[in-house]
Formats: sequence, C-alpha cells, structure tokens
Amino acid sequence: MSQNKPNPGPLGLSGFALTTLILSLYNADILHGSPSSVFGLAIFYGGLAQIIAGILELKEGNNFGYVAFFTYGAFWEWFFFTASGLSGPTPASGIGAVLIGFGIFTFVMWIATFKSNLSLFLTFLLLWITFFLLGAGAIDNSITLTHAGGIIGILTAIVAWYTGLVQIVAPSLGVKAPLGRAPLS
Repeated sequence: MSQNKPNPGPLGLSGFALTTLILSLYNADILHGSPSSVFGLAIFYGGLAQIIAGILELKEGNNFGYVAFFTYGAFWEWFFFTASGLSGPTPASGIGAVLIGFGIFTFVMWIATFKSNLSLFLTFLLLWITFFLLGAGAIDNSITLTHAGGIIGILTAIVAWYTGLVQIVAPSLGVKAPLGRAPLS
C-alpha cells in the first residue's frame, strides 16, 4: 500500500455515496417500507464520517472539501433527526423546502466544479437535480417526482462512489486516478 499523505475525500464521498444509494433505493420504490435502515447510515457514515472528512479537509486547507463534506454531513444528521421523528412532526412542505435549499446550495457548489474533474462535476450535477426533484416531490406530494429523484439519486451515488474509490484503487495500482476533465478544465 502507498504511504501517501492521507486523503479525506474518499471517506467523505464513500459515506455520502452509500447513504445516498440506500435512501435513493427507497425513493425510487425499489426498496419498500420504512427507510429506517438508512437511519444508522445517516447519523454515522453519511453524517459523522462526512463531518470528520470535512474537518480533515479544513486542516488541509481545502475549502471546497471542507464546505461540501461538512454541509452534507450536517444534511444527513438533519435527515436522521427529521425522518426518525426525533425532531417532532415535520410537514412535507417543510421537508421539501429544506431539500430545495440543499438543491440551491448544491447548484452553487456544482459551479465550483467546472474546473475540477469530470467525476466531481457529474456528482454535483446529479445531486442538485436529485435535491430539486425530491424537494418538488415532497412539496407537491408527487410520487412521480420522488421516484425520479430516487433514480437520479442512485446515479449520483454511483458516480460519487467512483469519484472516491478510484482515488484509493488507482494509487494502489500505481496509476493516476482516471477522473476525467471537467468542462472548463
């Protein structure tokens, strides 16, 4: 194994990807019933692991990684408290508004990926679309929009996982991580 400087990105992206994948399988109506299986992932892997990755990115001076991982870690903590009912009853319109808010945040972060790499660019592109679809689905009580958000969420998770894990696999094979070129890079 490589003795390179630790990179918190793969941890943050993996925590985000797995948690997003499982919740998106419910949103896409592939898994059925209560998404309670997501709660543990949300509080620890999607939430805590991303917050830790964000703090490590801050230590490295990576403002983008810090803001992204800390914010999405906080999103998963919010999801846990809201969906588990620990924060009390929350109207669908309130949940939809929060999801739209995260969509706006993600759209702005997506703009910041235009000179990064293609994998990160696609992750943020798919994620803001996911948030807007899920937010609109919650506000309009639309199963169709929620299912569409779930499908795009599955794609988001796959791309995010690739983006993170290729940074682990490629160096272990002695090659540069194939992340592609973003539109303005």
